[in-house]
Amino acid sequence: MKFTPHQINKSKQIALVAHDNKKTDLVEWALFNKENLRGHQIYATGTTGKLLEEKVGLQINKLKSGPLGGDQQIGSRISDGLIDVLIFFWDPLEPQPHDPDVKALLRIAVVWNIPIACNRSSADFIFSSHLMEENYIRLIPDYDNYTTRELS
Repeated sequence: MKFTPHQINKSKQIALVAHDNKKTDLVEWALFNKENLRGHQIYATGTTGKLLEEKVGLQINKLKSGPLGGDQQIGSRISDGLIDVLIFFWDPLEPQPHDPDVKALLRIAVVWNIPIACNRSSADFIFSSHLMEENYIRLIPDYDNYTTRELS
């Protein structure tokens, strides 16, 4: 497979998402990383974004609530190259009525090769990386063969 280089600037576009049982964890993580988050554009699904603004004091670009299309809005932004990092504290032990949307969001992040953190430890590793504070060339898979294939 071929790849196309795409520059991610020092100031990243970061999506923050959390299921209900993980919102407190995400708020605590964001408080711990508040100064690091300030240098980036932050997007969040509705309720999570509101909580982050109130509890952490960050400016958040709020989208719709996850079950009302917010997960899909973030996925669309990833596909368009407008989100560089996804921090998604999801709850693997609680059934979610919008589980297909959750899986689609995680899938699209992998398809477009963006960093994903699904828990506090992985978010800590991403945010402690020197790559978060500098420009980075992300290799985007070239899907031309897929999109131009012959259909029978």
